[in-house]
Amino acid sequence: MRHYKQGLSIAIEVGDRAGEGTFYGHLGSVYESLGDVQGAIEHYKQSLSIAKEVGNRRREGYAYSDLGGAHRSLKQFRQAIEYHKQQLKIAKEVDDMVLEGFAYEYLGTNLMLSGSLDEAVVHFRFSVKTFDTIRKSFISEDTCKISFRKHFISSYRHLCRVLIELQKTDEALYAAERGRARALLDALKITYAFTSLSPISNETEEDFAYISRNISVLTMFIALDEETISLWVLGKKTNAIFRQAALKSGGSHEDPFDSLLKASLKKIGAGRDVRCENRSLDVLSDKSTSSTQEDDKISIPSHENIDWLQPLHDIVFGPIEDLLDGDELFVVPDGALCLAPWTALSKTLRIRIIPSLTSLKVIRDSSSEYHSKTGALLVGDPCLKKVTNKRDKPIYDQLEFAKKEVEMIGKLLNSQPLTGEAATKEEVLRRIDSVALIHIAAHGGKEAGEIALAPSPEWQSKTLIPTEEDYMLKMSDLQAIKLRARLVVLSCCHSGQGEVSSEGVVGMARAFLFAGARSVLASLWAIDDEATMLFMERFYQHLRVGESASTALQKAMKRLRDSDDFSAPKYWAPFVLIGDDVTIEFDVNR
Repeated sequence: MRHYKQGLSIAIEVGDRAGEGTFYGHLGSVYESLGDVQGAIEHYKQSLSIAKEVGNRRREGYAYSDLGGAHRSLKQFRQAIEYHKQQLKIAKEVDDMVLEGFAYEYLGTNLMLSGSLDEAVVHFRFSVKTFDTIRKSFISEDTCKISFRKHFISSYRHLCRVLIELQKTDEALYAAERGRARALLDALKITYAFTSLSPISNETEEDFAYISRNISVLTMFIALDEETISLWVLGKKTNAIFRQAALKSGGSHEDPFDSLLKASLKKIGAGRDVRCENRSLDVLSDKSTSSTQEDDKISIPSHENIDWLQPLHDIVFGPIEDLLDGDELFVVPDGALCLAPWTALSKTLRIRIIPSLTSLKVIRDSSSEYHSKTGALLVGDPCLKKVTNKRDKPIYDQLEFAKKEVEMIGKLLNSQPLTGEAATKEEVLRRIDSVALIHIAAHGGKEAGEIALAPSPEWQSKTLIPTEEDYMLKMSDLQAIKLRARLVVLSCCHSGQGEVSSEGVVGMARAFLFAGARSVLASLWAIDDEATMLFMERFYQHLRVGESASTALQKAMKRLRDSDDFSAPKYWAPFVLIGDDVTIEFDVNR
């Protein structure tokens, strides 16, 4: 407030009326943030008056938007609606589609809060249509699309909420689906060359109804809204069945689903770094490795503590328990539940994660010739001795069992793995785009699962130590290439992690799907080096005899769960399968 007032003072001093109006608008936002809504309204009115005076119609439109929002917070819905109508009129006049999309959304919100649900639906539909039009104009800029949807996702959520209240649950499902993984869908349609004649390209409600009616595998679609979880169960050519449940927050301002997930994972010790024994990038950082650190105070529970996942199981499966017919399930998660250990929540169901119903349809309808049937790229324990800290000590330890893991797989496939100094980023990128199977056992980044590979030799001619660009495999590297892999196995810590958004989890697993992989096996937290080697040994033994990836995953998890040394859930529960289910022809190297 102090700086905005100073800016306002200078604008008045130099006679900058347009700048003066802008600062009044900024000050109004500050007053509103502090809870002084009347003070905010006075400043918004000043901003509006000056915008009219100087003839700045766009600024006038945003001032009307601010005034409408302030009156909505006072529950003065009629006044708010009048202001947003003025906003909409100006937005169309100056051809500002963002201002127009917000005007429709805010009109819908006020109508919803005042009980006019049918009218609210009309305005939310216009808002969604406007924002979709803007998104499509971004061509193939994935980062831009993700950022855009993050700011405007509320229109899709509000539309879904109102349709549910009107008991139009099929339409609500379509609205929720339209808010999911649209940037990924745009990329997949380009990757798999879907034409404008395809129902998937048109994305109409009728097209989606066709997709939902022709789902062959039991599928659960989730939408979270504050304390409410909405569930649709589809599949086997039946109509979608809708259920709802509530999860009380207990008065906390935190997302109740996020709190439940964190509490469940903390109790099973998930994410606890076993230093020098896992595949996390922060294994040997500059921080002290003393056992007095907070992370090291968490005890590792026994396998009986699977019960600690029971509250998570109950909130997602409890309302639909009677509908879970069969042994496999696709899940389209939402919000915090995108990071839930889904495969560990059921001993009987083979569970796979998909970002959206339509993206799965695109993957499944891709040409049978698109994904490779032969070739394997196996990468294990890349040499990172040259990547050092300020004291010239290696940041990452070597992973003895990761090397053994890929050597074991290499014998099964009759394929020579890349290990040590040979497992460079340059060599991996050279080979990665033509093989049927990709398996990487290496250190993974905690934020988004970036993978540390051996530095490419060229770094020595540029710097004293390798930069991240020399050795770190990132999302941007994958988005620049086209993969043909049927299965990608990321045997790295946190490889299923990333930022949760309407895209699902934006991290390395999504990046592999984006690049063309049909299925990705990833880990949600730090994984133990030895336990993971044993897990992968069993996983590939089952793949080797022709079983699907989901079956092999389920049986590998059971092997660790029943073992003496690695029965704790933290060892076997993090693995999730994302995308389609696949089998591998194990003469992949011929």
